[in-house]
Amino acid sequence: MNAHVAHEWNFDGLVGPTHNYSGLSFGNLASAKNQGAIANPRQAALQGLAKMKALTDRGWKQGVLAPHARPNLAVLRSLGFAGDDATVMSRAAKEARHLFNGAMSASAMWAANAATVSPSANTADGRVHFTAANLNNKFHRSMEHPTTSRILRAMFADEAHFAHHAALPGTPQLGDEGAANHTRFARRVGERGVEFFVYGAHGFDVSRPAPRQFPARQTREASEAVARLHGLDPAFTVYAQQHPDVIDAGVFHNDVIAVGHRELLFCHEQAFLDQPQVIEALRRSFGDGLVVISVSSEQVSVADAVKSYLFNSQLLSKPDGKMAIVVPEECRANAAVWRYLSELTASHPLLNEALVFDLRESMMNGGGPACLRLRVELNATEERAINAHVVMNDALYARLVGWVETHYRDRMAEVDMVDSQLWREVQTALDELTSILRLGRVYDFQR
Repeated sequence: MNAHVAHEWNFDGLVGPTHNYSGLSFGNLASAKNQGAIANPRQAALQGLAKMKALTDRGWKQGVLAPHARPNLAVLRSLGFAGDDATVMSRAAKEARHLFNGAMSASAMWAANAATVSPSANTADGRVHFTAANLNNKFHRSMEHPTTSRILRAMFADEAHFAHHAALPGTPQLGDEGAANHTRFARRVGERGVEFFVYGAHGFDVSRPAPRQFPARQTREASEAVARLHGLDPAFTVYAQQHPDVIDAGVFHNDVIAVGHRELLFCHEQAFLDQPQVIEALRRSFGDGLVVISVSSEQVSVADAVKSYLFNSQLLSKPDGKMAIVVPEECRANAAVWRYLSELTASHPLLNEALVFDLRESMMNGGGPACLRLRVELNATEERAINAHVVMNDALYARLVGWVETHYRDRMAEVDMVDSQLWREVQTALDELTSILRLGRVYDFQR
């Protein structure tokens, strides 16, 4: 195998057994709209697995990122709820439901927030670098990074090829949401390219532009810290601010309004503050050949982009050098979006295919195809160093489908979340999953 050959891998988050709609994500319109709805964890996990398998069957590199153990009883105990497991759950649910719901959240399914990843072609030491996101803007997500770090280390363990950084300090000035606000551009996968960090506000300078209604979850200071940790060359690193108005319109992460891959940036015309200057900075850093598809408000409004998640999509390289775009079924259901997308893929010289997936269970909580996956560029040597048991194939797919059908409930309402039996079900399921994926002792209840 040629060590210089590289591929973009997508490691999708496997939806956890406690998937529910508690409406925890202020600023995410779908999360708020569907608060209190009855979720189907089994269907959610099977929808995600179906997408992983379909992309694998097309030849794209695909892996699985394990869910977290929920409820997070260690967090609840740290907040003063004492007793055996059932008592802790019962007391928290009765006395502080907001804390209980946060500790029950399956939000780690959205792997785009797991970490920021820089490929070896861009880093000073020639290793793939991972920085777990602190996700400190939301209580239910701020508890994820310790388990995320353990899972990533179990998947990418060889220190000769992979470097792992702890999450940044959990302060408002250093809010970090991971790869949902990070994109890399390169002429070819595996070559040095431009790392593009998008932030919502400046953490320390409150005089700078910022949204007024919803929080800016990513700060510039956090993005700069990650770039330093990864040893990135400033000449090939570009920072841009999300437009505050689109954050207030429900664009809580950059991947809700823009997506990039290889030499292509696909974005709304209102994605960035001072957008012409942002694109010019990318062109200077990238050099000739950057392709920008900027969608106007007349073609697709910001509201329709948020409802359909047109930009919360995946761009994937095809063998002929063209690209496919992976979108949720909601894009086809939106007349304006589907008209635009159909015309685009019929006429564009580079982006010429749309692949549609049913991800309704994830979408109802505000997470589409891009939210569900963590992109990791690997050369052939690095591919051989990853944990092979997390790589999607026919055998793993069949085993995980059987695992989900055995262990997952098909209903998760508020009353189901407080069932003490659920915690025992989760432990049993995740004990088996660690054996399937060969993850070792990554879960809190095992430590």
